[in-house]
Amino acid sequence: MEHEPIIEMHHLKKYFPVGSSLFSKKQFVHAVDDVDMVIRQGEIVGLVGESGSGKTTIARLILNLTEPTESHIMVDGIDPQKATAEEMRKLRKEIAVVFQDPGGNLNPRLTVGSSIMRPMIIHGVPRKEARERALKALEMVKMDPSYMDNYPAQLSGGQQQRIAIARALVLDPKIMILDEPTSALDISVQAQVLNLLLDLQEQMKLTYLIITHDLNIVNYVCDRVFVMYLGKIVEYGPKKSVLHQPEHPYTRGLMAASPILDPTRREKNPERLAGDPGSLIHLAPGCRFAPRCRFASDKCRQEQPPMLLVGDDHYAACFMDHAVNDKDV
Repeated sequence: MEHEPIIEMHHLKKYFPVGSSLFSKKQFVHAVDDVDMVIRQGEIVGLVGESGSGKTTIARLILNLTEPTESHIMVDGIDPQKATAEEMRKLRKEIAVVFQDPGGNLNPRLTVGSSIMRPMIIHGVPRKEARERALKALEMVKMDPSYMDNYPAQLSGGQQQRIAIARALVLDPKIMILDEPTSALDISVQAQVLNLLLDLQEQMKLTYLIITHDLNIVNYVCDRVFVMYLGKIVEYGPKKSVLHQPEHPYTRGLMAASPILDPTRREKNPERLAGDPGSLIHLAPGCRFAPRCRFASDKCRQEQPPMLLVGDDHYAACFMDHAVNDKDV
């Protein structure tokens, strides 16, 4: 049923060990650290943050490509860590992925038709049926059937991304994870691909998780947005609320750093982020954004702020007085 949770994560953690020796204790990269996230069926959710914040690691955990350090994760009612072979086969059909670089994810030795048909062949679909479904998928992404015999090198970046989307659709998924789906494309082509994704989402009642650093994309297509910083979710809620009334200083910094298309509004912004994100190994005990936050207090540097309700279904993890209404989650 639409609006029911289809992906649920509670206290999700993924720590990667780093080199140790006789003279130093074992250390860990806290790529994902105690993340809670619920994605409802049929919605488009954006996951944003700077590079290295842990966004792609979350996608890999959902896909069961990386084993979590600690978690309670459910995807369409199935726990990937406890799933049987049959359940995992079901999940692999229900979750599709579109990556950042379409050219790098299409085999240059395979024709377009072979690339689209390959997932179906792997899942036991007869070749004749697989070809028919591949042609239908091409039609869905608004490409001519004649492209079936082309190779990736003969296509533009936008065409390659359409092929990648067609390949993702052929197993009739419920969920699509889109990792920077337009960052390698020209601006005009980005708009075409985003409009295509919106059309497909409506037609097929798909659930999208869009991982991006581009807040303009989130503003254009998403229903809700989660903001991630150094392995933690720091703010989340409806798109309009989070992007137009951001409560966490980090979200405000991301908004200030986002390109402004109106030249009359380009001006110095004191909210812009200063400094580097810092290390995911050597973490301070308090708020992870405190070293870069101009509002940080001693309390921020010593304690982890709880996630608090700051608006209608809008939450932020911040001690700032104007950012909370004292209603804890």
